[in-house]
Amino acid sequence: MTPEDEAARPEARLERAVRAAEQALIEYEIAVETFRVEVENFSRLHEQKLGPLYARLEELDARILQARAERSGDPEDQRRADEARARLAPIPGVEELLHGWMDDSGLFPEAVAMLTDQAVRPPQRVRPSEEARKLYRELARKAHPDLAQEEPERERREEFITRVNAAYARGDETELRELAEEWAKGPELKRGPSRAEELYARLEWLDRRKEMLALLARELEDSAIGHMLQLAPDDPDRLLDEIGQQLRTQVGEREAELAGLLGDGTG
Repeated sequence: MTPEDEAARPEARLERAVRAAEQALIEYEIAVETFRVEVENFSRLHEQKLGPLYARLEELDARILQARAERSGDPEDQRRADEARARLAPIPGVEELLHGWMDDSGLFPEAVAMLTDQAVRPPQRVRPSEEARKLYRELARKAHPDLAQEEPERERREEFITRVNAAYARGDETELRELAEEWAKGPELKRGPSRAEELYARLEWLDRRKEMLALLARELEDSAIGHMLQLAPDDPDRLLDEIGQQLRTQVGEREAELAGLLGDGTG
């Protein structure tokens, strides 16, 4: 069949549309997954660096309310103080929820060091390196399950991409390189021509998949961590440092206020 005959086939334009839609969806999925990893890692780092400061502020607020209640003797002030203390009460699994920063007896040494600006163990990277990003994109474009037309091949690709995603989330460049070598040695799928009805069904599936990804992207962007990350996409560490400094200032102000209340002989 000549190139002219091939181009004239009724399904030819539809096949080109499907291929273009597949590639566009893969690129979109790469972008969404990259942002998801960044949001997840930034959320973890946010809790690790700022969690102790938030906890300290809550503790100081509760103590200030109690000191005020003892000064005023007002039952309403005491009720507010009791509610604040109740929010601080230990609950089952608190250590897991706070990622090991504190237990029933208070803050762990690492958290105390963070509050006092002492050196602590460096936190995890906020995002994978540029090299990891490059390797991930290349693997996703080559091995994406959406490029499969037969179920066995789709299953093989899904299993492989699951491993790729896990390595990318860890920022493991070595494992990503090993996966790239593994894929290069694997079987190639020869895609045969599809009938028009199959191509239409394929386009409909791709459209539904894109809608699902768009919903996920909006949820990530609208989340509190997503908003924060978008404020400083190129330097999220700086944003955390700025927020941390603001929180430390608030901690200092609360400590001074509490000291003033206690200094008046109220507790």
